[in-house]
Amino acid sequence: MATEDKNRATAAAILPLVGGAANVSSIAHCMTRLRLGLHDRSLVDDEALKALPAVMGVVEDDTYQIVLGPGTVARVTPEFEQLVEEGREAAPPQAAVSSDDLAAQGAAIKAQQKAKNATPFKLFLRKIANIFVPLIPALIGCGIIAGLNGLLVNLGWLPAVTPALAAMASGFMALIAVFVGYNTAKEFGGTPILGGAVAAIIVFPGVANIDAFGQTLSPGQGGVLGALGAAVLAVYVEKWCRRWVPEALDVLVTPTLTVLISGLATIFGLMYVAGEISSAIGTFADWLLSNGGAGAGFVLGGLFLPLVMLGLHQALIPIHTTLIEQQGYTVLLPILAMAGAGQVGAAMAVYFRLPRNESIRRTIKSALPAGLLGVGEPLIYGVSLPLGRPFVTACVGGAFGGGFVGLFNQLGDTVGSTAIGPSGWALFPLLDGNHGLGSTIAIYGAGLLVGYVAGFLATYFFGFSKDLLTEFNVSQDPAPSTVTATGGPHPSPDTGTGTGRANGPDSPDSTDPGSPEKAPVRV
Repeated sequence: MATEDKNRATAAAILPLVGGAANVSSIAHCMTRLRLGLHDRSLVDDEALKALPAVMGVVEDDTYQIVLGPGTVARVTPEFEQLVEEGREAAPPQAAVSSDDLAAQGAAIKAQQKAKNATPFKLFLRKIANIFVPLIPALIGCGIIAGLNGLLVNLGWLPAVTPALAAMASGFMALIAVFVGYNTAKEFGGTPILGGAVAAIIVFPGVANIDAFGQTLSPGQGGVLGALGAAVLAVYVEKWCRRWVPEALDVLVTPTLTVLISGLATIFGLMYVAGEISSAIGTFADWLLSNGGAGAGFVLGGLFLPLVMLGLHQALIPIHTTLIEQQGYTVLLPILAMAGAGQVGAAMAVYFRLPRNESIRRTIKSALPAGLLGVGEPLIYGVSLPLGRPFVTACVGGAFGGGFVGLFNQLGDTVGSTAIGPSGWALFPLLDGNHGLGSTIAIYGAGLLVGYVAGFLATYFFGFSKDLLTEFNVSQDPAPSTVTATGGPHPSPDTGTGTGRANGPDSPDSTDPGSPEKAPVRV
């Protein structure tokens, strides 16, 4: 009950600071962010929001996003929705009079924000992220169960239970194509259930009786990529039918033609093509890490944080999912997770290099536990990115950690993750490999240590110029400061009550490639 009260208190504290219930037009959440559509952006009190203990930061894009962290956001959102509903019901009738004006103002602000990130490629990546990010909780849950089941099987414990665990772990993955098809149709403006129906063809056992391109199809061939393509095709067929089919016949003809046309194209084309692409992805990933693991790991670990900044990491989500579907784990995620280790090491170096700046040191102390668990937003946007050089040296730490894990992949000790989403210490329960769990955990843990040390040393010795030290290694007590994502620490607008909290957007869960990470930066 205490936890429920805390979540409701957080929601109650946020609501008036975003303009009240009448100012909220939509509510959603991703892995770490409460995402709000607002009528009037000017009614939001940014500084007061950032000062709330539960708020890690805020970012504005096509929605106003409040970073609450994994777990917390899923509990606060329902409470917030209930408070908004109660507020609307209690609002006097005249409150609706100005809704058109507020909506117009909000639409203008939203259009300005969208214009900054409306490149076709980023819009496409945003759609891809919106398709796959809702699947992450199931991937995590089933992945942990799969790891537990593997451990019990290897130890020979509870033989009567392991078949049940195997069913729980594998059931979702066996039908993931259906969920991808459903979300794809929804994201591209079609009827979700039709997208799911067409994608279900891919996993139907009966396709084993069908020949295409001189080969017998196999259930699941093409996987999530085939499901994505099939559902997109279904959306276009459905939209074409809506334009040309008479309204009186629409309810019968449109669904039938949608499933028939896109289903035939899926069976006699997309399944084969997507299957070849999926196989090529798996083959290439194995070849890359087997032949150039250390170099590939160094590059991937070092570039992941910049990719997050540009939103380009979203393109990796279907690749991760394809590898998990094919091999049972993705070999890329443990390497990319080393970027978070470099970030933690860099933050620790900043802590020691700025002994007089209590504001930044408080930020690091409060954000470091989350960083160790793979939630990198507070450290990235509250510490390293505003300071500049420490962000670069954090990438160096990630590169060395990635190179270390990649080297062992090259030597034959594969390290993979059975799900996407978590990183840092939170990834340990999801680890899997080809040489036993103990070896896999040891390599990943050693990689984290390498990332911590390399990030620390690079930042401590090369992360600060003389001018930067002069500017920031000063006491902030007389005028406490707040670190923002758009600049360095600056004096708090109040008179001596600044919190020194980390402010700024989150990325991995975020699902918005237009911002520096919409499905949070989980690194």
